[in-house]
Amino acid sequence: MAKNKGLFTFEGSLAYSTLKKHLFTIFALSASLTLLAQTVTVRDYITHQPVEFATIYSINPVISTITDARGRADISAFKGLDSIYFRYMGYEPIVRKFSDIEKKRFVIYLKPSDINLDEVIVSASKWKQQKNEVPLKIVVIKPIDMMLENPQTAADMLGSSGTVYIQKSQLGGGSPMIRGFATNRVLIAVDGVRMNNAIFRSGNLQNVISLDPFAVNTTEVIFGPGSVIYGSDAIGGVMSFYTLEPEVPKDRKFFIKGNATTRYASANNERTGHLDINSGFQNWSFLSSITLSDFNDLKMGSHGPDEYLRPEYADRIQGKDSVLINPNPERQLFSGYGQMNLMQKIRYNPNENLDFIYALHYSATTDVPRYDRLIECQNGKLRDGEWYYGPQKWLMNSFLLKYKAGNVLFDNVNTLIAYQAFEESRHNRGFGKEILSHRTEQVTAISANLDFEKKINEKLQIQYGGEIATNLVHSTGEDENVVTGVKSAGSTRYPDGSAWNSLAFYLSSGYHISNVAIIQTGIRYNIVNLEAEFDTAFYPFPFTNAAITNGALTGSAGLVVNPNASTSVGFNLSTGFRSPNIDDAGKVFDSEPGSVVVPNPGLKQEYAYNAEVSLIKIFKDRFRTEASVFFTYLDNAMVRRDFSLNGSDSLVYNGEMSRVQAIQNAAKAWVWGIQAGVDLKLPAGFGISAKINYQKGREELDNGSEAPLRHAAPLYGNFHLTYSANRFKITFYEVFNGGIPFNELAPSEQRKPHLYALDSNDNPYSPSWHTLNLKAIYQITDNILLSSGIENITNQRYRMYSSGITAPGINFIISLKAAF
Repeated sequence: MAKNKGLFTFEGSLAYSTLKKHLFTIFALSASLTLLAQTVTVRDYITHQPVEFATIYSINPVISTITDARGRADISAFKGLDSIYFRYMGYEPIVRKFSDIEKKRFVIYLKPSDINLDEVIVSASKWKQQKNEVPLKIVVIKPIDMMLENPQTAADMLGSSGTVYIQKSQLGGGSPMIRGFATNRVLIAVDGVRMNNAIFRSGNLQNVISLDPFAVNTTEVIFGPGSVIYGSDAIGGVMSFYTLEPEVPKDRKFFIKGNATTRYASANNERTGHLDINSGFQNWSFLSSITLSDFNDLKMGSHGPDEYLRPEYADRIQGKDSVLINPNPERQLFSGYGQMNLMQKIRYNPNENLDFIYALHYSATTDVPRYDRLIECQNGKLRDGEWYYGPQKWLMNSFLLKYKAGNVLFDNVNTLIAYQAFEESRHNRGFGKEILSHRTEQVTAISANLDFEKKINEKLQIQYGGEIATNLVHSTGEDENVVTGVKSAGSTRYPDGSAWNSLAFYLSSGYHISNVAIIQTGIRYNIVNLEAEFDTAFYPFPFTNAAITNGALTGSAGLVVNPNASTSVGFNLSTGFRSPNIDDAGKVFDSEPGSVVVPNPGLKQEYAYNAEVSLIKIFKDRFRTEASVFFTYLDNAMVRRDFSLNGSDSLVYNGEMSRVQAIQNAAKAWVWGIQAGVDLKLPAGFGISAKINYQKGREELDNGSEAPLRHAAPLYGNFHLTYSANRFKITFYEVFNGGIPFNELAPSEQRKPHLYALDSNDNPYSPSWHTLNLKAIYQITDNILLSSGIENITNQRYRMYSSGITAPGINFIISLKAAF
């Protein structure tokens, strides 16, 4: 018994002690799991991606918190409450009991919604603002929109919004038109840095395709003048692209995650691959992104004007230009190209008051055939044997410092310094000619911005700052004999070594005159200087230099009235300006067959005066309607008009006698229109949305008469029927485009019959068209997203207005994205 007792005493004590330890471990683990379980994760209902900055709060007691980059937040303090609110801009708010959240394993899904007024935007003032406090029309393109639409380029991404019209001279292009203005009268900004440079031209621009849609987080489009904040060129609107940012490490612990995407499109046999990786530790985080795309020749649709077909093409065979028959006229031979995009960001976030972000962007295309010139005829024969753009390259290094202080001068200040390098070139040779002309341009752009924000009191908030920028242009020309191989110096497109400089200061404010009304005002003064030296070795210019200095004062004043949570009315008056750049004052180029544009050193800035009224109304959280009516008057407009050099109205350019023209302050122009849209939430996950844009523009001609404005797009818009469910969204939609008869085409467009269909009188015109399309996304798992679609289901053959290349025919798209 004693032995047994001893055994009992010793072994029993050991067993008891072990049991106590196990019980303690189990209790501690259970407590830890319980504590962990009280961390809620907020996700998007469709994509299951985490929702950052979602607000979680209760009214009684007053408790609140927000979610982190992984959509997580500790809600231990909410335990036992019956009303816990979850809210984030662009989503339907919901209320849940803590016990219900617990039953759902602490995961909350928010449903996206466009039927609200509480969206936050940045582009209007460079600082976060409630959209319903800004008297401007601003469209936001969100990540979910890009996932669903799956655009090939940034230009296609803008066009998919249904509010920006995209012109394309070739497949490797995309020139946005906004409210009757385009090219160097609209402004592109990337992470707050202006992309417009000294050689942005009045002809169609392709620079927006340098941006990688996969690396863009959100895009905001301001409609109407934005010169108070952005300076010269912001007349028709501003396109602000905000790229992905490195995520700040949670609890300063190491993490790594990323996305890999592949996409295929049948119309041009597109093959695209993308990879981005985000990592971080302690105060540092890093984001790397790469996208490679290969686009083959584009195939057009089968039902439409025969004038759009590609029946023949030029090729050089055994040293001789020949015209060959295209075996498939619907295939647009010599339209394909390739592109690479790189982005690297480094972020240092030592505390909540300091944030440093360095960014490197690089984009390069292969040679891009100038398709609209390759189909152009002269005297019934193809005009060009070769015409292509060399690689379009863009490099940007930027450094952003964000500092929160809360002192008497400012609450927040952003310092942004950027260095950009652009390169583009043109290579063309007439059919049957021996000389291949090479023209290469390089632009170095350096800028610095200092922006302050200060809340004066509960009613008044101000933003102020300054900008300095300089552009240096290097332009070379070379002529190559394709038969002998001999190369010689050629005329340059721009005066080599020319410079464009800008200095500006601005002040804007928002003042709440009551609980329902706010006045937004702003003023900017900008000095722009241009200097150029002209080489008279090739052309007998009656001048050898140009020095232009212009001062521009612009302003804006708007009123927003929000009488209730479902109504917003805006009134806005604003001015914009564009100062002459090197392209305006110093360029020599052939604008069209038989015409040559020469420098004009006597240019002055042009001014735009804009007025608009907007209304947004929501009915019972199910129906949203909005409309904006605008009128813009452009004074002292820079336009291309006939000119003379040394008393002569023509000269020989590229071996052809050409009429002399120049950019001149010789006209007035005006455009008015309406932009409207509706969103309707239907039962069972269905919804309807529609957008429509109508504008009419006129400009003054030499003789005092009026003519249609070239960049005023026809009636256009879209209509969507959508269905959303858990992990899934599908949309069936129509894109429509009105026609423009011959007598409503701008005179410059009437002289381009190769771009248009022919009417019964054999005059060029732009036919109306529409397409039916289907897009869908399915979140297979939390880490795998499938995206697919069919564009132009009925295989229509059509061209966007003023475009040189015909749009894709039926196009099957499939994309797979994997997150890790």
